[in-house]
Amino acid sequence: MKNPLIQFGNIPVDFAAVASLFPEIKCKHNKVSALEKKGDLIRLKQGMYVVHPDVSQKTLSLFLIGNNLYGPSYISLQSALRYYGLIPEHVFTICSMTTKPTQIFYNSMARFEYVHTDATLFPIGLREETICDGMTVLMASPEKALCDLIADISHLNLRYRKEILVWLEEDVRFDMDELFHFDTGILREYAKVGKKKTMIEQLIKIIES
Repeated sequence: MKNPLIQFGNIPVDFAAVASLFPEIKCKHNKVSALEKKGDLIRLKQGMYVVHPDVSQKTLSLFLIGNNLYGPSYISLQSALRYYGLIPEHVFTICSMTTKPTQIFYNSMARFEYVHTDATLFPIGLREETICDGMTVLMASPEKALCDLIADISHLNLRYRKEILVWLEEDVRFDMDELFHFDTGILREYAKVGKKKTMIEQLIKIIES
């Protein structure tokens, strides 16, 4: 008989969803705990789990977990920039933006960091990216991810072209060839309602010059 957990695939699920698979068992908490100890379930945080890939036969996605662990949220900052190949470094924290308070979660899968963003900024430059097994995740476009990074670094307030170029090339190690293919429309939308308006407007001039 197939393991009933298979139906969840690689999508994170809460305690209630897991417990609903075993209506005949009175003590649901003991059952879920037993599944976790057996290794069939991986705990992501209190009351949220993902089925082990040996059971689900599905590849686990840290981005999909990131979307579901704390939301509404979308993958951004260094995680998105690395995904698009815009920075060379591997990113060991899954970085997301959320309209909820800033939060950090640690589990056996990874470190998940969520940075607060204003609700008016949330939909700007947002896209769905298809990942493993045809699943989709909410992710910032390259333009939005860079804007989020600029906004997130509190001490960063560069006003001149040379300063911005040095920061991108030396500190961020950004792929400058790709920068000049950026959609400046997204940057303009972000600058209207987001932080660091002057710096982002200067970035637009650099791209268009």
